[in-house]
Amino acid sequence: MTISEIRTLYARRQSCRAFDGKPVPEQLLKEICELALLAPSACNAQPWHLYAVTGEKVKDVAACVQGLGMNKFASDAGAFVVVAEGKSNLTARLGDRLKDQNFTPGDIGILTAHLVLAAETAGLSSCILGWRSEKKLRTLLALSEETRIPYVVALGYAREGEPIRPKKRKPTDETLTFLK
Repeated sequence: MTISEIRTLYARRQSCRAFDGKPVPEQLLKEICELALLAPSACNAQPWHLYAVTGEKVKDVAACVQGLGMNKFASDAGAFVVVAEGKSNLTARLGDRLKDQNFTPGDIGILTAHLVLAAETAGLSSCILGWRSEKKLRTLLALSEETRIPYVVALGYAREGEPIRPKKRKPTDETLTFLK
């Protein structure tokens, strides 16, 4: 893959807020998750667990990410991936203590980025949802009270005619500095 092809992929990937309601095939969802699980993590800790949601449970997850007028579009998603925080390995936990830093949130962010880029490559649209009821999701998925759910990713097919929005980013000279 060339840098130009990657640039096109990154420019095309956007947060979809208009899904067509068509279900996502389970095999495709599995392949996307398998690609995301190749993401790097501190000390190869892989502090995550993915819950791929299809079928009737999609409606239940959609209800857990909606409220106060937020994420109404989630009702039309074809699938969800619930990203749960798992346990780090001993090496990563020692590194956390020695460096007074928690590497897990960064690792989860990297995994989530891999997930949405894999979805885009597979022809699916996505939206990373931070607005969610962790308590309701934990109950729905039968997870322990201690389990954190940093993100839920809505996946599906964009409604026909949905335009690719131009990226609005700060100028590079405001966000990149070369040091020599």
